[in-house]
Amino acid sequence: MSSRRMKAKEEAAAQEPLELDAAAAGPDEFDDFTPGEMDGDMFGGSSGKKAKDFWPSAKKLFSLLAVQRVGMLVVTLMVVAASMLNVIAPRILGHAMDVIFGGVVGKQMAGSVPEGATREQVIDGVRASGDSKMADMLAGMDFTPGQGIDFDKLLRLILTVLAMYLGASVLLWLQAYLLNRMVMKAVYGLRERVEAKINALPLGYFDTRQRGDVLSRVTNDVDNIQQALQQAFSQLLSSIIQVVGIIVMMFIVSWQLALVALIALPLSGVAAGVIGSRSQAKFKEQWKNTGALNGQIEESFSGHDLVKVFGREEEMISRFDERNEELYRASFGAQFISGMIMPVMQFVSYLSYVGIAVLGGLRVASGQMTLGDATAFIQYSREYTQPLGQIAGMANMLQSGVASAERTFEFLEADEEASEGESSVLPARVEGRVEFNHVGFSYVEDKPLIRDLTFTAEPGQTVAIVGPTGAGKTTLVNLLMRFYEIKTGSIRLDGVDVRDLSRTELRSKVGMVLQDAWLFGGTIRENIRYGRLDATDEEVVEAARATYVDRFVRALPDGYDTVIDDEGTNVSAGERQLITIARAFIAQPSLLVLDEATSSVDTRTELLVQKAMAALRTDRTSFVIAHRLSTIRDASIILVMEDGDIVEQGTHAELIAREGAYYRLYMSQFTQGVDLEAEEAAAKA
Repeated sequence: MSSRRMKAKEEAAAQEPLELDAAAAGPDEFDDFTPGEMDGDMFGGSSGKKAKDFWPSAKKLFSLLAVQRVGMLVVTLMVVAASMLNVIAPRILGHAMDVIFGGVVGKQMAGSVPEGATREQVIDGVRASGDSKMADMLAGMDFTPGQGIDFDKLLRLILTVLAMYLGASVLLWLQAYLLNRMVMKAVYGLRERVEAKINALPLGYFDTRQRGDVLSRVTNDVDNIQQALQQAFSQLLSSIIQVVGIIVMMFIVSWQLALVALIALPLSGVAAGVIGSRSQAKFKEQWKNTGALNGQIEESFSGHDLVKVFGREEEMISRFDERNEELYRASFGAQFISGMIMPVMQFVSYLSYVGIAVLGGLRVASGQMTLGDATAFIQYSREYTQPLGQIAGMANMLQSGVASAERTFEFLEADEEASEGESSVLPARVEGRVEFNHVGFSYVEDKPLIRDLTFTAEPGQTVAIVGPTGAGKTTLVNLLMRFYEIKTGSIRLDGVDVRDLSRTELRSKVGMVLQDAWLFGGTIRENIRYGRLDATDEEVVEAARATYVDRFVRALPDGYDTVIDDEGTNVSAGERQLITIARAFIAQPSLLVLDEATSSVDTRTELLVQKAMAALRTDRTSFVIAHRLSTIRDASIILVMEDGDIVEQGTHAELIAREGAYYRLYMSQFTQGVDLEAEEAAAKA
C-alpha cells in the first residue's frame, strides 16, 4: 500500500467530501511536545508498552477461524481420520511382516519335523532338545510347520495398508483444500476489519505514529498471519493427533518399549518451551524493527527531493543501515534460536531410538514380541519423532505468526472515535454561522493549547486565521471538523452544537483545500468527482471551468480522462491545487476551509488559484489559514492567534492601524524583502 493509498483511507475514514491529509492537516502545535510525553499506548507498543503473553496472542490468532465452526469441525475430523489411518497402517504392515517371516520359517521346517506336527509340538520339541532360546523365539512367531507364505492373506494385508494410506492422502488433500478456503475467508474478514478500523480511528492516532509502522501492521503482519494459519494450523493439528495416536499404538504393541520412547517427550517439551520462549521475544523485536525500517524507507521515498536538495544522502543511508542492522540482528536471533528446536528434539529422539532398537531386539529374541510387532514399533518410533519434528519446524512460523497477530490486534484494539448516539440533522443548505464559545483544548493533559477561545463567524464571511507556528491555527479547524473533541466550551453551527451532529453529517457540510494537494491514482475526472460521487460529467466540467481547471485540461491529449499517476507527478503543483479546488467546488459545501492553499505554487499560478478560491468562497463561510498575508487582505475578519488565544481581530486595515501583533507579522514579511505590493502587481501583469 502506497502512502497515497493510506491517505485515501484516512479520507474515507473522515467521510468528508474533500481530501484530508493526516500529516498536512495534523496539528502544527505538535512542536510543543514530544511523543514520550504521551501515553505509551498511543504508540502501538513501540514506546515501552509490554508485550502480551504468547498464549493470549495465539488464542486471538486462532480465533480468526473460530467463526467457521462447522468447517473447522469437518477439517478436524478429516485430520483425525487421516492421522488414525496413518497410525494404524504400520501395525497392519507388521502383521504382513509376520506372515512373510512365519511362512519362511514354516517352509524351512518341511522335512525336518513329522508331517502333521503342530506349532506347539515343534516348539516343545525344540525346547526338549535344550535350545530354549530358539523355542522362545518360535513361541513369539505365527507359523505352520511345513507350510510357506500365505500369499492370499499377505495380499489382503498389503491392499489394506495401501487403501489406508490412499484414504489418508485423500482426506489430507480435502482438509487442506477446505482449510485454505477458510483461512482465506478469515484473512479476508481480517482485512475488512483492518479497513473498518482505519476508518474508525481518530486523526490523532495517525498524527502520533510513524506511518511505516502502521503500514507494516496492516500489510506485512496480516500477510504473515495468513501464512501462519495456512501452514501451521493443519500441520500442528495433524502432528498432535499423530503423536497421540502413535503413543496409544506403542502402548498396545509394547508398554515397556513405549516407556523408553516417551522419555524423549518431556525432554523435547522442555527444550521447545525454553527455546520457544526466548525466540518469541526475538520475533516480537523482529516485526517491530520491520515496521521501523518500513517507516524509514517510506520517509526516504516521500522526501527524496529534499534529501537531494540538502545533500543528506549519506545521513539517510546511515539511518537506513542502522535500522537494517537492528532488523538483521533481531531476525537472525529469532531464526537462530527457533532453529535450535528441531536439532535438539531430533537428538533426543535418536537417543530413544537407540534404546528402542536394542530393547526390541532382545524382546524378539526372547519371544516376548513378534518380529512384525518390533518392526511396527520401530516404525512408530520413527513416525513419533517426525510429527514432533514437524511441531518444532512449525514453532518458527507459529512464533512469527503470533508476534504478527499481537501487533495486528494491538492496532484493532486501539481506541476509536467516541461512539455517537442519536444526532441532529442540518438542512441541505446551512446558513454557515459558526460560534466558538469559551473553547478549551489540549493534546497533552497538563499542557493546554487553547484556553478560552470565543469568536463568531457570520454567514458568508471569510475568516482569516494567522499567527506563528504552534499558535493553534490548524487545531481550530480540526476542532470545527471534530477530528479532535474539545475539552470545554462549545462550537455551534447555525446554533446547533457540533457534538450533537454526527461526524458524517457535520463533515458533509464542510469542504477543505489543503496546502498539500493530494491526488489519487485515476483520471482527472475521477479526482474531481471524488468531491461528490454522484456528480454528472456535465457537473464535473462545470466545476472545472469555474476553478480554471478546464483551461489546462483541454490542452492534454486525453483531456479529463488523463490518468494521474500515484504521486500526481504528471501535472504541475499549481494544476494539482486547482484540481483539488474543483473537487471542493463540486461538493458544494456550506463551510469552506483553506489551509495555506497557495503556498506551494508560483506567483503567476497563485493568481489563478486565488481566482478559483474566490469563486469557491462565494456565499460560503470560509476559514482561511494563511502565512502569506497578501492572500487575506480582503478577508471579512482576520483572527490573530498566539499560544492558542485570539489576541487580535478585525479587518486588514484596522489591524494595520493598531500596530499590534498583526502589524508586526505583516511588517516582518515586508522587511524580509517580500514586497507584497510589487509581487501582486507582477502577478497581475
